[in-house]
Amino acid sequence: MRDLGSMARPVAARLRERGETVSVTESSGGGLISAALLAIPGASAYFIGGGVIYTHEARRNLLGVPEEAMDGLRSSTEPYARLLAARMNGILGTTWTVSETGASGPAGNSHGDRPGHSCIAVVGPVERTMTLETGDGDRVANMWVFARTALDFLERCIDDAGQPPTAGG
Repeated sequence: MRDLGSMARPVAARLRERGETVSVTESSGGGLISAALLAIPGASAYFIGGGVIYTHEARRNLLGVPEEAMDGLRSSTEPYARLLAARMNGILGTTWTVSETGASGPAGNSHGDRPGHSCIAVVGPVERTMTLETGDGDRVANMWVFARTALDFLERCIDDAGQPPTAGG
């Protein structure tokens, strides 16, 4: 079994050091991003919450994204990942939100994305998006790669944001 904690340990340490918080939306990662962050003892210091936003119903009912907000958007894209991150960030008021959406496999999705396709967004003091293509149809392997990549991407964004301002300075 893979070690969930080792995937999140660096980002968890940075969040704790900085006194910052994180929330998550994920779809094809299936909850592994959240599970990795929660595998670290003391996760309540930085992890506020999140959700597996796997369907239109979840997007609408858990994040309150109206259908009008989807005009010109589709899932499994960088703009869609950013929309979900921004919504979760607004709902939970965290310093950072990481969002993942894609097609884990073994087949692609209804939009024509191949298995192993994932889009990741980070919203916070630094906002970025990225697309990952593993080229692999192994569903579970892709889920692990998506989670690892999302956590690494979040860590880079936190690092790029620099240190938070100190009191009085």
